[in-house]
Amino acid sequence: MKTFTWMTLVGCLMAFSCSTQAQQEAQSTTTPAATAAVESESFSLKLTEAEWRERLTPSQYHVMRVKGTERAFTGTYWDNKKDGAYVCAGCALPLFASKTKFRSGTGWPSFWAPTDDEAVAESRDASYGMVRAEVLCSRCGSHLGHVFEDGPKPTGLRYCINSASLNFVPEDKAKATE
Repeated sequence: MKTFTWMTLVGCLMAFSCSTQAQQEAQSTTTPAATAAVESESFSLKLTEAEWRERLTPSQYHVMRVKGTERAFTGTYWDNKKDGAYVCAGCALPLFASKTKFRSGTGWPSFWAPTDDEAVAESRDASYGMVRAEVLCSRCGSHLGHVFEDGPKPTGLRYCINSASLNFVPEDKAKATE
């Protein structure tokens, strides 16, 4: 029995080591410089990293440009119930409407659909030992969050978005600017 336990422990340590190495390799390819190089080729709003740092708060920069995430239940909008629109904090592109927001229990703002098919782009994210669909602003390429296939009807999708990547425009202000 002791041999089995020892062998199991060694196997777990080897698996953890391989997983950690894979995570480090995945993370090493998502540096701000690498992110900027990919984004500058395919998105219409192109700013230097210095310009992004001027435009965004440090937490917004970390989430949107370095592909970070905020802790669950800490973002400004995870529990927002007001009517209005959620726009990109980097370029003000309308991304999500409050009518598509739902309580997912995850601690991040969750939506079952973007404002339209052109509002967001998706990219394969293989970081942290898993494969997910990353959600990006289609105009500026900023990281918004991820989309999962466990959402409500009618789409069955859950766009799990960081509050730091959004600004909220209340419905009355949105109508005044139309």
